[in-house]
Amino acid sequence: QLQLVESGGGLVQPGGSLRLACAASGLTLAEYPIGWFRQAPGKEREGVSWISSSGGSTRYADSVKGRFTISRDNAKNTVYLQMNSLKPEDTAVYYCAAGMKATLFSGLLPGRYNYWGQGTQVTVSS
Repeated sequence: QLQLVESGGGLVQPGGSLRLACAASGLTLAEYPIGWFRQAPGKEREGVSWISSSGGSTRYADSVKGRFTISRDNAKNTVYLQMNSLKPEDTAVYYCAAGMKATLFSGLLPGRYNYWGQGTQVTVSS
């Protein structure tokens, strides 16, 4: 059974940090480019970051560039999203996704992904 599971979400004050993790079972994560997405209430799902299968290439949405860092540990079958300098507008459910067709140029598009996690809530509030 193919499964992606996100963890690490929670409540944090503005300016704080969180590290999300995306763990895979039933598939070898090292074979897949991975994307992180988020969805706030009443808004469309938004691509946040993408990483190539090797980890050698990454991409970020302009809204998180310089604050978020995506990385992966293929030996642990896990991808991470380090989120620093968090803002209230970062509040959303965060999802990871795996998809062979997600490239550097398309990696922030949800339609490129086949497998999705269930999401983890991130709330930035004082």
